[in-house]
Amino acid sequence: MNDRDKEHPYCFGKLDDVFPLGDDGLRHSPEGCMVCFCKTDCLRAAVKGPEGIKVKEEQVKRAHDSGTISFVERWARKKALENKKKMRR
Repeated sequence: MNDRDKEHPYCFGKLDDVFPLGDDGLRHSPEGCMVCFCKTDCLRAAVKGPEGIKVKEEQVKRAHDSGTISFVERWARKKALENKKKMRR
């Protein structure tokens, strides 16, 4: 492992920095992240971290609003996400 693999930018894995919510209600990576050497690992870390549940909740809401999932499926997914939140505390 070289030095570059060990060091990450200050924003590494911070969801609201590397995958902020846009005006359209969807998350987008900023232009500055596109050229970063660790963008893929960074986004994965952000989504897998504690803040990542927020992303999953947003996906469930969009799926229900678009009619892709039913009320019962929405309830089950939200319940599972709440349980994950409790386990991380």
